[in-house]
Amino acid sequence: MRIPFRKVLPLAAAVFAFGFGTAGGASAEPVAHFDFISHAPDSDAWWNTVKNGIKQADEDFNVQTDYRNPPNGDIADMVQLVNQAAARNYDGVVTTIADFDLLKSAVGRLKSKNIPFITANTGTEQQSAELGALMHVGQPEYLAGKAAGLRAKADGVKTFLCVNHYATNPLSFERCRGFADAIGADMKTSVLDSGTDPTGVESKVSAYLRNHPDTQAVLTLGPTSADPTIRAVTKLGLAGKIWFATFDIDPDVAKAIKDGTIKFCTDQQPYLQGYIPVAILAIMHRNHNTDAIEARKELEKDPKFIQRLDSYGLKPVYEARNISSGPGFITPKNIEQVSALAGQYR
Repeated sequence: MRIPFRKVLPLAAAVFAFGFGTAGGASAEPVAHFDFISHAPDSDAWWNTVKNGIKQADEDFNVQTDYRNPPNGDIADMVQLVNQAAARNYDGVVTTIADFDLLKSAVGRLKSKNIPFITANTGTEQQSAELGALMHVGQPEYLAGKAAGLRAKADGVKTFLCVNHYATNPLSFERCRGFADAIGADMKTSVLDSGTDPTGVESKVSAYLRNHPDTQAVLTLGPTSADPTIRAVTKLGLAGKIWFATFDIDPDVAKAIKDGTIKFCTDQQPYLQGYIPVAILAIMHRNHNTDAIEARKELEKDPKFIQRLDSYGLKPVYEARNISSGPGFITPKNIEQVSALAGQYR
């Protein structure tokens, strides 16, 4: 059922209805109305790239997607957003799996009402399947952390600090766990719950490194923790001396890779996490709820999509059921190309 186009005021989040248009520039009523629900707080600018992907898919397929999120990152508020999506009978829904146990009941309402849904970003492929999603589009977090850790192991790293700015998301620890397993470290004693306040992150990281001078490496889980950590290691005189890697890119991270403060950034290609789920739902709707795998095959051959992948240097990995958007690595070798696109397409 298609949701009526009326003004809706959600209980716990702002709604962003992205613009759309035909190739000739004339506006047309969208053929479908989707909902994209994330767990991210308003303060997390990394999601702007996801939103750019959503917006482009809306334009390419003449659909409308509402991006909704809990302003403060409260998962209980996110649960309410999923409940609302089921009640409003969207043509399709995309949701992250920030907390499987808390979300499974609400997501079950989507399934019971036969609303097609795709999971994206956080969550495991197994959890996605258990929820009944059509597919999962995202980065396997444990494997991404382990891949980063194997690079550290090759450099002789045995001890590390994992700076977790979003400890309320259980799956965030999978990145830390994968890294710890790769180098043979104890994750429990290596994780710092830093919070999201930049001053607080910098202060906590500085204190930890002063109190644990034997720490060989630092791993941050995104720009929210990476940017203040860059300042911390710089003020401590450790820039370029302590092994430092991060997840996800922004201008500060790009600069730190160029000047040698950060060795590499693990990239989950957020643009794809926004574009692909909306495109799949749009193709399914256009083809009268065709199979998701068939819709994916159609997308793979879409000339516009192929051109965007080439232009932005994006490389999805197509699996039997799911699509992996990462991990990829941004290093000094490819930073010039990627940094020009950071915050928009990368």
